[in-house]
Amino acid sequence: MAHHTLPFGGAPVAIVTGGESGIGRSAAIKLGKAAIPVALTYFADEARANAVVAEITDSGGRAVAVRTDVGDEQSVEALFELAEERFGTVDLLVNSAGLNMTGVMLRDMELAQFDRLMRADLYGPFLTCRRMVRSLDSANRGGRIVNISSIHESAPRAGGVDYDAAKGGLAQLTATLALELAPKHVAVNGVAPGMILTPMNQSEIDHPGELTRKEAAIPWGRAGTPDEVADLILFLLSSAADYITGTTVTIDGALSLTVAQGA
Repeated sequence: MAHHTLPFGGAPVAIVTGGESGIGRSAAIKLGKAAIPVALTYFADEARANAVVAEITDSGGRAVAVRTDVGDEQSVEALFELAEERFGTVDLLVNSAGLNMTGVMLRDMELAQFDRLMRADLYGPFLTCRRMVRSLDSANRGGRIVNISSIHESAPRAGGVDYDAAKGGLAQLTATLALELAPKHVAVNGVAPGMILTPMNQSEIDHPGELTRKEAAIPWGRAGTPDEVADLILFLLSSAADYITGTTVTIDGALSLTVAQGA
């Protein structure tokens, strides 16, 4: 995995939020198996988080699972303090924790629901990015941030006002932070997956007919896998991506290009 060496020296340390399932799980495992210490967060499923840690440690890596509410300032502070105490300065951050759309139309949506999703999908990356940047400033070192967005940051769906608004905001957070941090050699990029077979799409996994119907709408002809997205994340964290910052890379089998087709 030599091509995933870092350009700013020292032994890298990673935090992966939402590291107990889906894309975050795959990213955490790949980082851990590449001998990069990983602090991965979970919100409710401690058993799944511990299983990820076990898979990493069984392969000779180092990892710790930390229960974290990414939308809470004190919880994020505690996460970074633990990671720094255990492994050292965090210079790789993958923001994968998040909630999916509810399917509730705006006129019927309670403010508490909108706020709940914003806290997880937008406030969370704001808080983790801010905390990491402060540490990197103190240590005078560069780093890498990858924020997991969605094709729905720019391709809205009715019933997704909470999710779509959060991901649209995340795209601008990513771009703005990249501008702020480029002089310090901290790269900030987004990844926008389309339909990926994660627990967020459990219904499709459980119902082959539903999966077939939805995959028919994807020009590439199938849904993506968490490992495919994780490989892209690791590339963006690597020295091979040194000149890439401030962009969001779409990985969706051309699904987002089908807007306005067929009518």
